[in-house]
Amino acid sequence: MRTSAQWRPDIADGQGRLSDRIVAALAADVASGKLAPDVKLPTQRRMAEMLGVGVGTVTRAYLEAEARGLVSATVGRGTYVAGQAERLEGSGDSPIDLAMNVAPAGRAEAHLTEALGRVRRRSDLRAHLGYAPQGGFESHRRAGARWLTDTANLGGLDWKRVIVTGGAQQAIAVSLMAASRPGAPLIVEALTFSGVKTLAATFDHRLYGAAMDAEGLTPEGLEIAVAASGARVAYVQPLQNPTGRMMGTARRHAIVDVARRRDLLLIEDDLYGAYAAELGRPPLALLAPERTFYVTGLSKSLTPGLRVGYCVPPQGGDWMERCTTALRGIAFGSPSLGGLIGVQWIEDGTAYEILDDHRREFARRTAAALDVLGDLVVRPPYAAATELWAPMSELEAERAAARALREHVQVTPPSALTAPGCSEFGLRLCLGAAPSLAVLQEALGIVARILAETEEPALEVV
Repeated sequence: MRTSAQWRPDIADGQGRLSDRIVAALAADVASGKLAPDVKLPTQRRMAEMLGVGVGTVTRAYLEAEARGLVSATVGRGTYVAGQAERLEGSGDSPIDLAMNVAPAGRAEAHLTEALGRVRRRSDLRAHLGYAPQGGFESHRRAGARWLTDTANLGGLDWKRVIVTGGAQQAIAVSLMAASRPGAPLIVEALTFSGVKTLAATFDHRLYGAAMDAEGLTPEGLEIAVAASGARVAYVQPLQNPTGRMMGTARRHAIVDVARRRDLLLIEDDLYGAYAAELGRPPLALLAPERTFYVTGLSKSLTPGLRVGYCVPPQGGDWMERCTTALRGIAFGSPSLGGLIGVQWIEDGTAYEILDDHRREFARRTAAALDVLGDLVVRPPYAAATELWAPMSELEAERAAARALREHVQVTPPSALTAPGCSEFGLRLCLGAAPSLAVLQEALGIVARILAETEEPALEVV
């Protein structure tokens, strides 16, 4: 094993974070051959000393380089320039995961030790050993209101309207329990989130799929579903999972108009909204606060293990009481200790830094995926997409998913995503779970070849 403990990056002057410039220098030296495969890099502490920067800056750079497949790190051995095989395979014996919609690993990890140290010194730490008060600790609710104001275009949100839950899935469950009875009909988009299908099965809700177009749920589709089902509640995703479609502002107003005319309650799932917040499109909860349950969480923006969600019930009436009662019924209340990392990160600004890292990485992965897949997928309406949608027939999609798995790539089959009445199908390709950009490109190349080859056999005329 070759070593190069004295390697020092040639960091270019200019704007941007120092950690990003360290990674750029590393990538340039790997590409030029100055750093050969299997060369050992300086320790993080040694690199920090050489550059005169904090260890945290180098830690972020090394984690980013590992996520990009430039280096490999093993506890106790150190960090090495990755060989070509490592850069391409990187996934061990498990299939390359294009089915799980998560943020790329490593960004939150760089901040965890520091956050734990700060949490340990919090004056309110001891209080978190007990049960949280109704709706959650005030510091958690205030942090949640700040986060939603800053990242979800929910300007001026009163923290007293925020209920803290154990993740967004729990927030959806709370909203369903508050808004409807078990067994009642529930309107969803024709292609919908698998988690709401699981909740519907648990609570015995009868699902009705409403028609979609390039912006997601259509007003006409919602009207037809209400008339056919008699439903009083609709689960809606303005930034749609699994297709990545996004409602324009006019469409959002039109959906709200239907809801008001039909006296329909809306459960707005905005879990991925932070990745498209720069478009400035208003949440449904801002347009119709009297009839919208707004739900989201930190898992997709920061890290999956941070099980913190937020439910903002409709204004007026007894919706807050109904939601907190439902939360007591399924979890006895809001999270206590489990939510402190999220609170600390929001309060000290780390959450925004992690989110910005994820936005940049998803933008990079989206651009690379579009280069590989081209017209096989629908181009998303925003840069930092977490998933891409490849439309095709149901039979083609099922065959493609099966072929991809045989070739060591896992994608989401259409059966997990469809609601009753669905007439369009496809494959969802998630971009965040692959351990590096190189591994993602390898997996997408396999998918692209499969999709290009997949054709339904012509029916034989007899």
